[in-house]
Amino acid sequence: MSYTYLDEIAIADVAFEARADTREGLFVEAGDALMNVMVEDLGSVRPLVRRDFHARAEDLERLLFEYLQEFIFFKDAEQLLLRVFEVAITQEGEKLGLTAEAAGERIDPRRHGLNADVKAVTLHRFRIRHEPEGWTATVVLDI
Repeated sequence: MSYTYLDEIAIADVAFEARADTREGLFVEAGDALMNVMVEDLGSVRPLVRRDFHARAEDLERLLFEYLQEFIFFKDAEQLLLRVFEVAITQEGEKLGLTAEAAGERIDPRRHGLNADVKAVTLHRFRIRHEPEGWTATVVLDI
């Protein structure tokens, strides 16, 4: 687990900081952090159905924002808990593009220990930093 929850940033919301060596790895970790807010044990989410994630954005921060919103969309629209294990980020002209294959299953309260219901990703304190140690993202979720 390469993410930690930040109690001092948001009182009524949930904040986390994800870390990885690569920007693609950062997206994977941020997705797991978001999903772990909703379900206690990520290992309980079986890869029974697949969904593709696609996003385009002007910059890496907006791309991460759009990517994280995909998890919430599928949770709300199809009651799916999804995990992504690999992300591809490409330069598409002036924009960045993202593709990822997500796998998971429908929410089953008997099997999944459910935590909070994430309603949205916020832009409050949202940022990505690239430092010599790697990539870090700070994200606040509305619950």
